[in-house]
Amino acid sequence: MQNDTQPLNDTLVSKSLSAADYVPTLDAMLARTLERIDLKKQQGLRTPDELWIVDHNDVYTLGQAGKEEHILQRTDTPIIKTDRGGQVTWHGHGQLVIYWLFDLDSLKWSVRNLVSHAEQAIEDVINDCLRSSPSNSDNISAHARRDAPGVYLYADTAATDDRTSTDDNSLDNKIMLGKMASLGFKIKHGFSYHGIAINLNCDLSSFNAINPCGYAGMQMLRLSDFVAMQTDSEQTEPEAQTEQQMSDSFSYETVTQKLIDNIAKRHAGLIELRAIAPK
Repeated sequence: MQNDTQPLNDTLVSKSLSAADYVPTLDAMLARTLERIDLKKQQGLRTPDELWIVDHNDVYTLGQAGKEEHILQRTDTPIIKTDRGGQVTWHGHGQLVIYWLFDLDSLKWSVRNLVSHAEQAIEDVINDCLRSSPSNSDNISAHARRDAPGVYLYADTAATDDRTSTDDNSLDNKIMLGKMASLGFKIKHGFSYHGIAINLNCDLSSFNAINPCGYAGMQMLRLSDFVAMQTDSEQTEPEAQTEQQMSDSFSYETVTQKLIDNIAKRHAGLIELRAIAPK
């Protein structure tokens, strides 16, 4: 498991973990959160917040109030009971997982602020990728929903040329195609951990064994089905691509960096929350 820590600003660092098993990652995340809580309570120290960028080995995780009935089929993939909110989900290669180890009180963020910042950061990055891709039709956009945490793709049914842009929060005239990103946080003494998972170029068949996030029949989506994304071989052998193909496609790393940059700006107060879309 590779561990690479980088400072993003004076109060935020990122930490990258590859081929990470779930249980030791959770144990380390909880231990770090408890350590930060103790340092703040006992010594009044504000420690830097942390973003953990994780490439997990295959695992199903069941939230604190998760119901076993949402596991439809038992496979060789381990099922781990965890302490985050939400129901059951899958993590694995090709999915981007980012854990937010934030001191919410120091940021003056409520739990609602945390969830909205997470959803809107994902919206920003997915919509930027959709707009930048020549292969994508301009009627598909990413939006959060007030009634169900996460980020979903919608198709605009408006027939006119002046249809609503992807920056419009209204879901009127839009049909939901499915879910691309999930959220699940845990708050302990004003500190958050756990976080978000975005399907980039993963194998979606793993979701067939569960009701994703507790929703029967929920269609899970991945970014690579809507924009051109480089395969592992293309990233290791760039000479196999033309210059045009490389400029028109995204890699797992470029999407990850876009999201890290957006979150860091939000953490620094440089991106304010938008109004929450109506239900």
